[in-house]
Amino acid sequence: MGCRAVFFDIDGVLTVSWRALPGAADAVRQLRDAGLAVAFLTNTTSRTRAAIGAALRAAGIGAGDDEIITAPVIGAAYLRRHHPGARVHLLNSGDITADLTGVAVAGPDERPDVVIVGGAGPEFTHEALTTVFRHLLDGASLVALHRNHYWATDGGLTLDTGAYLAGLEQAAGVRASVVGKPASEFFRAALDLVGVEAAEALMVGDDVTSDVLAAQAMGLTGVLVRTGKFRAETLAAASGTPDHVIDSVADLPRLLAANP
Repeated sequence: MGCRAVFFDIDGVLTVSWRALPGAADAVRQLRDAGLAVAFLTNTTSRTRAAIGAALRAAGIGAGDDEIITAPVIGAAYLRRHHPGARVHLLNSGDITADLTGVAVAGPDERPDVVIVGGAGPEFTHEALTTVFRHLLDGASLVALHRNHYWATDGGLTLDTGAYLAGLEQAAGVRASVVGKPASEFFRAALDLVGVEAAEALMVGDDVTSDVLAAQAMGLTGVLVRTGKFRAETLAAASGTPDHVIDSVADLPRLLAANP
């Protein structure tokens, strides 16, 4: 493969409900010992980058905060570039304001310029979604931190933002700008972080579309794991074929050893 860097999705690949999957910590350690650069790419919006780093380390997975790229961090950069000075209404499950550097959150009585929709959770009530809908009808732009339809927890698969986002787009007659995976700039940020070209990097994920095929479209090698949200029928219906499919991240060092 000519691999110099490995990018990991987190939920469903390394952890489920922030508990390490079998072999995940050892796999990350083995790759580092082999001299590969490692980064963690996540659409998780329930925690800040610092909190994600702390959770990974508590699960025994070595990760520096500066090795973690999150959808909120990429989203803040997108807003600074495309909507400078905008007042933002945020609907998200979890406090991510620490990662929204340079983003001004509108007050409850202010009319926002942009609506940001983050990760879904109990905050996505009928009232909250109706408020977003009305802001969109009033002309606010719609930015989504991701379009994931569901994610894996220890209680089973759980609905995520994409299930609500489609309804908002249809009702308001708008289309969201999506900044998390599978957006190309998300993967570009990871490549820039570790200083490698796309052909030298490998992306490991449990989402065949947002993680694997999106990375392959950027020129990275894609590896799909059969853990987390993986479903055989989703893979069969996908628009492309992963470069590799393995049972779990524990098998990754062996895959790389066989394909240096």
